[in-house]
Amino acid sequence: MTSSFIDAGGLLILPRLQVQNANAISGPLTWGFPSPTAFTGFVHALERRLSQGSPYDFGEVREGFGGVGIICHGFQPQVAQPAGRRTQVFCLTRNPVYAGWKKFEDKPAAIVEEGHAHLEITLIVIVKDGFGEYDGEELARTAHHIAQGMRLAGGSILPARSGEHYTARWEVLPDEVDGQNELFAKLRRRLLPGYALVQREDLLAERLTEIRANQPDATALDALLDLSRLNIEPVGPDPAKPEEILWQVRTRSGWLVPLPIGYAGISPLYQPGEVENTRDDSTPFRFVESLYSLGQWIGPHHLKHLQQLFWHTNTDIKNGLYRCVNHYSEVTLSPHADIA
Repeated sequence: MTSSFIDAGGLLILPRLQVQNANAISGPLTWGFPSPTAFTGFVHALERRLSQGSPYDFGEVREGFGGVGIICHGFQPQVAQPAGRRTQVFCLTRNPVYAGWKKFEDKPAAIVEEGHAHLEITLIVIVKDGFGEYDGEELARTAHHIAQGMRLAGGSILPARSGEHYTARWEVLPDEVDGQNELFAKLRRRLLPGYALVQREDLLAERLTEIRANQPDATALDALLDLSRLNIEPVGPDPAKPEEILWQVRTRSGWLVPLPIGYAGISPLYQPGEVENTRDDSTPFRFVESLYSLGQWIGPHHLKHLQQLFWHTNTDIKNGLYRCVNHYSEVTLSPHADIA
């Protein structure tokens, strides 16, 4: 079980970031909100920029970041529904005309399907380094300034709006569980209205066990699809028309979504330079495929512990797993977890 205590110096809060044209296609099977890998990658890039030094007095981020919490306040997919169709399509750009290898073959370039979405999110980052109130506030302002010049999930971060509600903050993390729970009790109210993204592997495993009672050969993909779709099932005779069967949509608890969380290797780990046309000749290379899990959008006021909020990177080179993990289920089910 994972402990609810976080051993770190403080929390860096980047509130209400507006992201324009973020990538809405994070995997081969689903589209929608960007994968957690986009946010852990963004935080890692921000950490590297802060560790290169700063003109402020707080110094450099030496111990690094320890995780990121993702809260969504708004999501606007750039889609449209054509007349006469029930499905939605992405709003695509029309590429300009380009000249072919012969002058008389001028024609429009091929359309490459891209999915975009506008986001409004809050990121809460665990900072392992310990800073005081003054140095922490300087760190928050610097990080917020740097973040506005970066890309997040392929999208552009718009300039910050004026007001205390949109200003980056620093929170010193207490050294005891009770103090951290008290801090989180105040913090989670500021995150409303919004939803936090957490991982629910426990529900996926539970549903797989139920399905295998009738279908022994069922896989985790079957359980994921069963929890992600609308299931219309017969519930018995219709009270108004006993000769007919009443069909209803199966109810489920929570806002569950299929979630790409990383990659799994499908080839050996090649040494640098063995595979041609890779990004560089100094990094080992491996072919991978997308790795899916079950996620849930949950109101921050329903979270009991700060640890339930954060996503962490996890690398298992031996088994070829490169993924993001969230300990919501482990902390919730832990018998030693303290209730806030």
